[in-house]
Amino acid sequence: MPDAAIIIPHYNDTERLLRCLAVLMPSVSACEADIEVVVVDNASTQSLEPVRAVYPDLRILTEPEKGAAAARNRGARETTAPYLFFLDADCVPYPDWVETALRVKSRADVVGGQVSVFDETPGPRSGAEAFETVFAFDNRSYIEKKGFSGTGNLLTRRDVFEAVGDFRPGMSEDMDWGDRVKAKGFTMVYEHALHVEHPTRSTWQALRHKWRRINAENFGLIDGGPASRLKWSLRGVAMLPSILVHGLRILRTPRLRGAREKAVAIGTLARLRILRCGWMLRQAITGRV
Repeated sequence: MPDAAIIIPHYNDTERLLRCLAVLMPSVSACEADIEVVVVDNASTQSLEPVRAVYPDLRILTEPEKGAAAARNRGARETTAPYLFFLDADCVPYPDWVETALRVKSRADVVGGQVSVFDETPGPRSGAEAFETVFAFDNRSYIEKKGFSGTGNLLTRRDVFEAVGDFRPGMSEDMDWGDRVKAKGFTMVYEHALHVEHPTRSTWQALRHKWRRINAENFGLIDGGPASRLKWSLRGVAMLPSILVHGLRILRTPRLRGAREKAVAIGTLARLRILRCGWMLRQAITGRV
């Protein structure tokens, strides 16, 4: 039986999957522990032959149900290792990710790691890239303040996963699974040394698509009653004053280079928050995502 299984959901992103595996697989090979790597593909229309050509022994499963949640669940079911390490195909793990995961896996029942961002396109940054450089993937805050971890850099034991249950498609799977972890009395910690990088969204269309999905998933977590929908509408209205609060954060951040990047980040922030306000009010009124 392997010591741990690394489960990577994938859909139509072979270039990034190859980039992820180029860092991951050498560290798995160099590791003294027995690590199984499983890619679970959501029936991509892109050919996976380039991946198989480079990694002929890599185990690739096909999960017809769309969504990373279904892929992660399939990977957990199809493996037997006592530890489950979840990694996303578009993430680039640090070279010591496997070594670190093995070292820290017992710190708590669930361990979430650091997710930093990088740009895939040359500068100057677009508004989407500048926005994500400031606001994307604050996994420490997610864990320590909100009680959930992003599932793209997550370690747990099999018995914990089985007790908590599968990731649920169609909602914010990270938040929902984290809520169930807490409800079961399991512990969750943030591990800064467990580090992966994720590309920033480079276009407004990609950023809008991301937040449209997140907004729909978060709405799926509420019970749909009048009180919940009123609370949701108030959260939507709060998007507007948050532009000022988070605009100040942009002005103060050292992560952006110069006035231009800060200006396009503020413009993207305002555009996105106004859009989210409209989405949330419509959801509260109609009850539909």
